[in-house]
Amino acid sequence: MNAFLAPWQPQLLAVLRIVSAYLFLLHGSAKLLHLPHVPMFDNLELLSLTGISGILELVGGVLLLIGLFTRATAFVLSGEMAAAYFIGHASRGSPLFPMLNQGDAAVLYCFIFLYIAAAGPGTWSVDTARAKSPASA
Repeated sequence: MNAFLAPWQPQLLAVLRIVSAYLFLLHGSAKLLHLPHVPMFDNLELLSLTGISGILELVGGVLLLIGLFTRATAFVLSGEMAAAYFIGHASRGSPLFPMLNQGDAAVLYCFIFLYIAAAGPGTWSVDTARAKSPASA
């Protein structure tokens, strides 16, 4: 199985980055652009904790989606999700059981983004294209 999947590692890393970024930026667009509409975010204050997280999710999600400044962006977003878990979820029950405090998505995003920060963008990214361009050499 390893021999079959190993050649696809850069592409699968890019797919993980792109899909995770798209899902993540939807959180930001729901908060800031009301698309998709989530009634809970109707009266969101831009400079609130939720508003600032929406900015990070929208801008960071777009940067990750296209693969620009991938490692730094993923690292910041990983930290955002760690903070979101401990501020917004861990206090709602045992921090050792994210499923019970509705924090499992925050934990997954945190570790997916931490992995992307360490592994890089994979193929199909602006970062990779810039690294391969003759002007950057």
